[in-house]
Amino acid sequence: MTAQPRHTPLEDAQGLACGVLMCALSLVLLREAGLVTGQTAGLALVLSYWSGLDLSLAFLAVNAPFYLLALLRVSWRFALKTLAAVALLSALVRWGAPFVTVAPTHPAAAATLAGVAAGFGLLALFRHGASLGGGGVLAFWLQDATGFRAGWTQMIFDAVVFALAATILDWERLGWSALGAVILNLLIAVNHRRDHYVAL
Repeated sequence: MTAQPRHTPLEDAQGLACGVLMCALSLVLLREAGLVTGQTAGLALVLSYWSGLDLSLAFLAVNAPFYLLALLRVSWRFALKTLAAVALLSALVRWGAPFVTVAPTHPAAAATLAGVAAGFGLLALFRHGASLGGGGVLAFWLQDATGFRAGWTQMIFDAVVFALAATILDWERLGWSALGAVILNLLIAVNHRRDHYVAL
């Protein structure tokens, strides 16, 4: 049996960098529109809205418990790539504001663009052996271990996040946030398949 080809370090680096950039854009769009999403990114947004904590710090804090899961249940390589991706995303969100201004004029546009950007960003991360922590780590591990689609696992995680978000957001913003999360998860459910992508 022929072994599956592996990405080179350069291929991994560009894939992770592009994926993180797309996800950072998504997170900033959501923050500026006062929306949320699922996964630990959504938990971080809820925490930042509720407490006033800087979003980048909230994102790091929420993801911290999941690094151990990544290390013990997936692999050290996956854990290190995920830690690097989370750190880079947090840095971009915290220090990128002077360089790029994001000002969505309607929450529908912000939700749609954020969902698409995060969907393609996470696909890039998954295909290069990383995630952004939290539900993504769990989803990645479950799909490899059981075949259960990563997108569906993330939808379950999202339901919990949105229940929390409902305590601080009005129904209009909650609805637009849900639209973005659905777009994101459908992109992952349809496109993240081992039989459609052979490199590791």
